[in-house]
Amino acid sequence: MAKADTPVIVAIVIAIILVAVAGYYVATRTPIDIGTTTLPPSTTVLPTSSVPVTTTTPVTTTTPVTTTTPVTTTTKVPGVPLAYNAANKTVFLYIVSLSSGNPFNFNGTSDGQLKIYIPAGWHVYVVYTNQESIPHNFNIIANDTPTPNNANVLADGKFILNVGTTSTSYETVGIASGQSASGLSPAIPAGYYWFACGIAGHAEAGMWG
Repeated sequence: MAKADTPVIVAIVIAIILVAVAGYYVATRTPIDIGTTTLPPSTTVLPTSSVPVTTTTPVTTTTPVTTTTPVTTTTKVPGVPLAYNAANKTVFLYIVSLSSGNPFNFNGTSDGQLKIYIPAGWHVYVVYTNQESIPHNFNIIANDTPTPNNANVLADGKFILNVGTTSTSYETVGIASGQSASGLSPAIPAGYYWFACGIAGHAEAGMWG
C-alpha cells in the first residue's frame, strides 16, 4: 500500500515545483507596453509667401547757394574836408590868391596843383579873396582840354560860375587887392572841371586848378 502512493507524491511535488517556477517567471518578467506607439518626429514645412517690401533710403542733396553781400567802399580823398550843408546840397569853398610866392595862385598853388572834390549834383558856394596887387577873378569852367592852352579861357570850354567878374567882362575885370566876392553855382553834374582866373593870359600863366 505504501509503495503504491510514492509516484503520486512525486507527481504532486513536481507539479508544485512547476507552478512555483511559472509563478516566479511571471513575477520577474518585464512587462511589454503594447499600448504606446512612438512615431518618428515629423517636420511641417509651411509655404513661403512673397510679400513685396518697399525700402526707402534717405537721400540728402546739397544745393549750392550764392549769397551776395553788398559792399560799400569808401575812398578817402586827401586834403582838408570842406564845409557843406547836406540839406541843400551845398559845398562851401574859400579861395585866396596869396600875396606871397607866385602872383598867379589859388591858395598858394598853381598849374593844377589844387584839386577840389564835391559830390555830383551839388552846388558850390565860392568866397574868393584877392590879396595880390593886380586884379583877379575866379571862374568854374566845363573844360574841353586837360590844361588851359589859350589866353581866352572860353576857347577851352564854357562857364558854370563867375565870381568877381561877369561872363562878358572876365578877360579884363577882376577884384582889386584886399577885396572879396562870392557866388553860388548851379548843381554841377559829375565830371572834371577847371577853376581859373579869366583875365587874359592868367590861366596860361598857371592860375588854374
